[in-house]
Amino acid sequence: MPAGMSGTPIKQQSTAAFHAQAVVSFAVSLAATAVGTVRLDAGARVRALLAVAVLYPVTSALTLAKVIRDRQEAGRLANRADQARPEELLAAHDPFEKP
Repeated sequence: MPAGMSGTPIKQQSTAAFHAQAVVSFAVSLAATAVGTVRLDAGARVRALLAVAVLYPVTSALTLAKVIRDRQEAGRLANRADQARPEELLAAHDPFEKP
């Protein structure tokens, strides 16, 4: 039977290199933005506004990623629960048993 046809979801995991690349990219982008904000030829209020304007979408993106991940995990758990009951009934059923 081909992979994925058994009803068991295929678990996809990213590699350690991909994880490291994502973390480093995130850190570099935040550091570059922070350096640019600090070195900006503007008043403290303008720099503070820019910093808040950058941090707001960053925290929103992290929250959105967590919400999406939580929904996917909840969907997987519900799918497993839905599949477990019929499989349990089929395993317990004896077609040769007289009623």
